[in-house]
Amino acid sequence: MNPKENEKIAIDSDEISVKDVLIKINTTIKYLKTKWLTFCIVGFIGGVIGLGYAKLKKPIYVANCTFVLDEGSKGGGLSQYAGLASLAGIDMGGGGNTGLFQGDNIIELYKSRLMIAMALLNKSNFDGKDELLIDRYIDFNKLRTKWSEKDHINNISFNGDPAKFNRTQDSIVNDLVETFNKKILSVSKPDKKLGIIDVQVSTGDELFSKEFTNVLVQTVNNFYIQTKTKKASQDVQTLQKQADSVRVVLNSSISGVASASDASPNANPLLVSLRVPSQKKQIDVQASSEIYSEIVKNLEVSKMMLRQETPLIQVIDAPILPLKVNKIGKSISTIIGVILASFITMSWLLIRKSLRKIYN
Repeated sequence: MNPKENEKIAIDSDEISVKDVLIKINTTIKYLKTKWLTFCIVGFIGGVIGLGYAKLKKPIYVANCTFVLDEGSKGGGLSQYAGLASLAGIDMGGGGNTGLFQGDNIIELYKSRLMIAMALLNKSNFDGKDELLIDRYIDFNKLRTKWSEKDHINNISFNGDPAKFNRTQDSIVNDLVETFNKKILSVSKPDKKLGIIDVQVSTGDELFSKEFTNVLVQTVNNFYIQTKTKKASQDVQTLQKQADSVRVVLNSSISGVASASDASPNANPLLVSLRVPSQKKQIDVQASSEIYSEIVKNLEVSKMMLRQETPLIQVIDAPILPLKVNKIGKSISTIIGVILASFITMSWLLIRKSLRKIYN
């Protein structure tokens, strides 16, 4: 057989294959057309199911809070105080701001167990009644009923010190934190170049979404500021205590000088020993004055450093009622129900037809 004959046979084989495919497609379409009544019934049922789902599906309320985080200058702002600090014996450092919360770490802080648990264990006012946020979440999700039926947990309370929670309480808090991180809480930076952070909470309770968002943002931001300025605050407190103590000693020394002078108001100038107590007190006053002056100088520099290290957190948009509602529309849900029901029916019919051919 020559090459031309081989090529002709290959072409004929391709034509037959394409023809067979087209015939099968046409046969399948004709078969499906004969089932139009089935498709109509199933499509109608699917549409009704989709419509019912849209009506029964609870709306999800989305609370958004955006704020800007300004950590201040990276060390350059303190250069104007460097001379004063060196005189006071304080090393203000030259390295930039390399703290714990640089970059996206604050986003991870929002997702931590500590922050979410602290927020859940806060109280908020709902309809004039103070209530723990964790109790509010448990109630509107009817979790107590599920726990009672499945785990036989009844009358569990989250009041009191979290450090003294038992195993069951800690387990529930851990499960809720995991649920929040997976389904409810979203923290992001819309623009990586900017310091704007967006916190989003989505739940089935409008008031809870709003209150939890506000409490979480307040909790994390306070923790952020306190941790970032902890060392500088401790320095200020220590120096303030020292200044107060030295001031008491200085006042006592000044009173001592006055008392020594009053003890011998008309002292004989020839009797030098009578002036000794007063001179000793004056030496104490001078020493205490110099020490107090240095401590006050150090205290003022420490206060400058504390103000410089304190970050600025300004809320841009806080969640306000009514919140954004995420709910599937009735029309879209009906259409999706029709399409899914029709697709499932078509697949079932074709599979059943293929199985019949195999068995026959």
